[in-house]
Amino acid sequence: MKKRIIGALGAAAVSLAALMAPAMADGNLRVAIPANLNTLDAAKTKLGEEYIMNFLVFSGLTEVDGKGGVKPDLAESWTKSDDQKTWTFKLRPGVKFHDGRLLEAEDVKATIQRIQDKATGSTARVNFDIVESIETPDKQTVVFKLKIPYSGFAELFGDRQVRILPRDKFDTVATSPVGTGPFIFKSFTPGDRVELVKNPDYFVAGEPKLDAITLRIMPESAAQIAALETGDIDLVWNLPLESIDQMKKNPDVVVDSTPTSTWDGLIMNAAQKPFDDKRVRRAILMTLDKPALVEVALYGQGTPTHTMIPPSHPYFNKDLPISTPDIEGAKKLLAEAGYPNGFEATLYVPVGRPTRERLGIAAKELLAPIGIKVDLQRVPWDKFVKEIEGKAAFYTDGFFSRPTIDTSIYPFFHSTGSWNTQLWNYKNPEIDKVLDDARAAKTEEERAALYNKFQALAEDDPAGAIPYVLNHVNAYRKNVKGFSSSPMMWLDLRETTIQ
Repeated sequence: MKKRIIGALGAAAVSLAALMAPAMADGNLRVAIPANLNTLDAAKTKLGEEYIMNFLVFSGLTEVDGKGGVKPDLAESWTKSDDQKTWTFKLRPGVKFHDGRLLEAEDVKATIQRIQDKATGSTARVNFDIVESIETPDKQTVVFKLKIPYSGFAELFGDRQVRILPRDKFDTVATSPVGTGPFIFKSFTPGDRVELVKNPDYFVAGEPKLDAITLRIMPESAAQIAALETGDIDLVWNLPLESIDQMKKNPDVVVDSTPTSTWDGLIMNAAQKPFDDKRVRRAILMTLDKPALVEVALYGQGTPTHTMIPPSHPYFNKDLPISTPDIEGAKKLLAEAGYPNGFEATLYVPVGRPTRERLGIAAKELLAPIGIKVDLQRVPWDKFVKEIEGKAAFYTDGFFSRPTIDTSIYPFFHSTGSWNTQLWNYKNPEIDKVLDDARAAKTEEERAALYNKFQALAEDDPAGAIPYVLNHVNAYRKNVKGFSSSPMMWLDLRETTIQ
């Protein structure tokens, strides 16, 4: 089976070539990213490339360290009431937006209220449904009153879309973003580059160390690799996994890898037939050889899993075995669902997201033995986001690590979740209750038990198929110092220098 998949991948491969001329950099880090940015408005961002901008230009109230911890960012401290329903944040004094105006508590309040507004279209909105009111007793204090006890509330502010914006710049943030982050937006040439410059008033003394950053938009992986090898680019974000061995052989390049809870999956839209039947979804899940998919789609750079909870996490359900393919069982389920001979389906895969392309190619091969005839359609990334994601019945997609287990799961599996309603339209009342209870849990033991139960329920009634979590890999030239890859997959370049 693995040979068939690899053969199919080889047949689908596209040869790419690029010639890059070397260039000198003086305090300007040049980073290759694979896709264009659709918006610069932090609240509305959905792409990894956009999240890079969010972290460099804006700040959150708190910062997630990538290891499950949370630390101060714009908030220098916070406290919570005994019932975990009132949270008070104290802002750092003297923090300036890039336009020179001081950050105030009203900016925080307005930012969160904008995210809460359904018309904004922020995927972070669901995380703040628990907020009953926001008060600003003075310019440096923000008080959140919650509808339910929620022990992880401070961590929500470290999420990608929850960047604090100036309340008087909402109308222009999509094209001229102003934040409090380490770098200031200079220009954006769609399809080509984003230019950022150092923020001399950044609130952390001595940071950032770089004078400027140029994000070069380079969709073709061969072009990225050639540019890195010639010195035209200093760092390749999210290195194509098929290039790892080649890059490790280059004495001028460092390859840096870290485990994440980032995942790819087969999205099955339950609002459309035949995926409205859980037996069909489960039959598809039962055909997947997850360890083989890690090797084929990720070149070994990942781990099989049940859901987006990675095996390294303490909440991972170790009592659930990683399933092995059950072709006869899958055929039986399809027959019960009214498809004894299988069916035909179009599976869309996004061009420019190689792991998801390979997952789609492998799925086509794996589903054939149960009679599902897959027509694989490769769609350019920009078109995929606009016309396929959230609209098609069957496609491959993927999502980056979130700051908490709750924010990783709730938006995707709860019936009211912002991502669920855009992807698979999944409804399971028992899972809804488990996820609601987990938010209100007061002890780690209670929370762990609930998430263990969630994984068992999701295995029995799958929304789709999440076969693995990925490692995040970056590659950079050896003259780049002070950089390390983040499990959150954004770029922290505050301590980075070029020698």
